[in-house]
Amino acid sequence: MATHFTLNGKPETVDVNPDMPLLWVLRDTLNMTGTKFGCGMALCGACTVHINGDPIRSCVTPISAIAGKRVTTIEGLSPDRSHPVQRAWMEIDVPQCGYCQSGQIMTASALLAKTPKPTDAQIDDAMTGNICRCGTYPRIRKAIHRAAELHAASAKPASASADDVPSTDAVLAGGAE
Repeated sequence: MATHFTLNGKPETVDVNPDMPLLWVLRDTLNMTGTKFGCGMALCGACTVHINGDPIRSCVTPISAIAGKRVTTIEGLSPDRSHPVQRAWMEIDVPQCGYCQSGQIMTASALLAKTPKPTDAQIDDAMTGNICRCGTYPRIRKAIHRAAELHAASAKPASASADDVPSTDAVLAGGAE
């Protein structure tokens, strides 16, 4: 049975068993290998992707459940690792083995989309269930705070006009602060 959905902003159709987990459709059918298999029981978070912006465990989500929905994988978060969470992850040097990191990043980015400036408690609550075998939890939390800062810094205030933005020449010349 064919299932139609949007994958990383592009229409996609797969003809697989409707009970096949989304994880295996992504990895084996669509060659999107950034999403990892961890436990197969939705306990570790390595397989986390977004469905309509919400983080879900793809290892237990049948492909039939995503018909007509938007799926975003780590490959679709940004084409060049420029998403604030990805930038913060690299800046803070979060990964050790790296195996859980795509799931961690997808969960963190969903958190920040809903809570742009989370507290430690909100981060801990949102990230519960994403297991890091290497124990990089303090760096993960620090990177989420840093990603919030990066996102806030890149967001242009709605009230700003073109006159409020220094010219490139002024910035390069050191005239803008």
